[in-house]
Amino acid sequence: MNQLKEWGFSANWWRGERGEYWVLGQILLFIGFILLPVYPVVSLDQLSPFWKYMSWGLTGVFGLIAALLLIRGGIELGANLTPLPHPKDDGKLVTTGVYGVVRHPIYSGVVFLAIAYSCWQWSLTHAIGTVVLLLFFDIKARKEESWLKNKFSDYNSYQLKVKKLIPWLY
Repeated sequence: MNQLKEWGFSANWWRGERGEYWVLGQILLFIGFILLPVYPVVSLDQLSPFWKYMSWGLTGVFGLIAALLLIRGGIELGANLTPLPHPKDDGKLVTTGVYGVVRHPIYSGVVFLAIAYSCWQWSLTHAIGTVVLLLFFDIKARKEESWLKNKFSDYNSYQLKVKKLIPWLY
């Protein structure tokens, strides 16, 4: 229970005042994504070697991007890391390193990991699941950013400089 308190969960967590329901929704989405059946766009056996290698290459590239975003995002947040979208009371605004490339690298890393898996399996259902994850994290990030704006006076200028979820694009 101390870990939950350290992450910022309140004693009245069921009220969702710090975004506890976003965490629950995220867990359910992860489980749903994992349990999705694989429906390949084309049969993997019918792919020419070029497309198989292309698929493996895309999987590797997106997987590497995901790993970099997830690992660097977690390390650079350090003691600020929490599963909640609400910032910790004693938290600091991190705007350097990977946070100088994208405002929500951990969310981005999850999306890129889902893209990698979709490419590896050529799975239409997982591609749709990836879009759902992207939309979820976009909405969750909006809520998180409203709290960040209230806590940090320089967050507005940071938003203008750095993209939200997809480095240099969005």
